[in-house]
Amino acid sequence: MRTIPAPNLISKGIMDTSLERIRAKIDELEAKVADLRIAERALQSLDNLPARKTKVAATPAPKARAKVTAKAKATTKAKAAPKAPRAPRSQTIGAAIADVLEQHGSVSAAEIAEHIKAAGRDISNRTVSFALQALKKRGLAKNTDGKWSPPKTRSKS
Repeated sequence: MRTIPAPNLISKGIMDTSLERIRAKIDELEAKVADLRIAERALQSLDNLPARKTKVAATPAPKARAKVTAKAKATTKAKAAPKAPRAPRSQTIGAAIADVLEQHGSVSAAEIAEHIKAAGRDISNRTVSFALQALKKRGLAKNTDGKWSPPKTRSKS
């Protein structure tokens, strides 16, 4: 004959295994929290570092300095020369394109790029093409047979 365990014994056995699983899960989570704290400290230490400076060509050691040729000196000086600062941009690419379209009427994307380059801004044909597509979506430019133009203005009645 089978004996039926008391209800207290069943619930106690289930609670023991449940508590063990809970404690194991707590241990896993604490380990993850510890890893995250380590990563956080590493990121904070990187934030506290000064900005990375670019290195200028290193000067040769004193003994090797005598062996440097005139050509090598000229190239080293050319490499270390700072680039000319860019002129500040007074308008967005879209605004520059809209100005060209208003001034010149119906023109190709390549011609638009040339007009903008002539105005002193370095821009590629691809950039102009992307900007024209965006202007077209907004209704600020239209394309007819490969020529771009401003949209027709609506007359007020």
